[in-house]
Amino acid sequence: MFIAIIGTKCSGKSTVEDYLVSSKGFISIHSFRRSLNDHANHLTFSSPEEVLEHITRHWRMNFVTCDLQTLDLVEMFIKRPFFMLMSIDAPLYDRFQRYQKLSNDLDIEDFVRQDDARKFGVAEFEGRVTRNFSLNALDQHVNIRMVNDFAKLSGLHAHVESIDLLNPSHLRPDWDTYFMTLASLASQRSNCMKRRVGAILVRDKRIVATGYNGTPRHLRNCNEGGCPKCNGVVDFKSDLLECVCLHAEENALLEAGRERVGEGAVLYCNTCPCLKCTVKIIQTGVKSVVYNLTYKVDAASARLFKEAGVELRRFDPNVTSQRPSRLESHLDLDGSMFDATPKEWN
Repeated sequence: MFIAIIGTKCSGKSTVEDYLVSSKGFISIHSFRRSLNDHANHLTFSSPEEVLEHITRHWRMNFVTCDLQTLDLVEMFIKRPFFMLMSIDAPLYDRFQRYQKLSNDLDIEDFVRQDDARKFGVAEFEGRVTRNFSLNALDQHVNIRMVNDFAKLSGLHAHVESIDLLNPSHLRPDWDTYFMTLASLASQRSNCMKRRVGAILVRDKRIVATGYNGTPRHLRNCNEGGCPKCNGVVDFKSDLLECVCLHAEENALLEAGRERVGEGAVLYCNTCPCLKCTVKIIQTGVKSVVYNLTYKVDAASARLFKEAGVELRRFDPNVTSQRPSRLESHLDLDGSMFDATPKEWN
């Protein structure tokens, strides 16, 4: 694994790098600058090409650097399956206070001007004026984002631990993450005026069918008035009380048909199925349902699934990145607050 850390001035980039080296056995990679740290577990290279060659040959080892700060450098490494880009930020005033402990050569106005230059590349920063050097240009490649608003190092360290950087799913998504991401993507095709829902029907880790909610084919789209109920134009005394939109799960099941569903199929849906879809899922022989967002009849659907022997479980994409509470993070072992020294917030 090779982690490149980018971020705003005094957000804690070097602090996280040092922690990964000292506590997780990472090797620090330096290029284009002299080492700023005292630890011996680092390598220095004269060019990014040398770095790329070395870490490719030793990709099973763990490396970290703060030296890939431009778009062209990051794009050299982003194609490698072992590369991960981490972005660190912190509240502006917190960062200015940290900077003042290191140096007082900038007032708040100059600090903000340099901060804007780093984020947007709109002014001179360390002798360069270039969009290529802006954090915004790198944002599209970021894998993990961290906010370092902790008042003490132990809080930051606990947060780094909670992210579980060595978890391989950060580099390659597990199956649940993969299929749930596709379900969320499918939902973007929906034009239902009430909510967007997407579903992926899977068997043996292969996609059988996809679906998203909307009106049946040959009818007007929901957002064009095709479903009076979704558009809120139905009088409840009217006979037309049923929504005419097909749900994402229904579309996926109809697309597949019972024969293609087969045994052992798993349905991924970004929203918990309603009762109408639940009975159809049970009837077609799906063995497991994985969802993310809740719906108003979750409990009733869960009871039916349980009775039918269908597994229902909720997917939480934030399990590996949940941070400790601010109170817990900011308290020292003796309960006192910690005043970070300048060295700790590079």
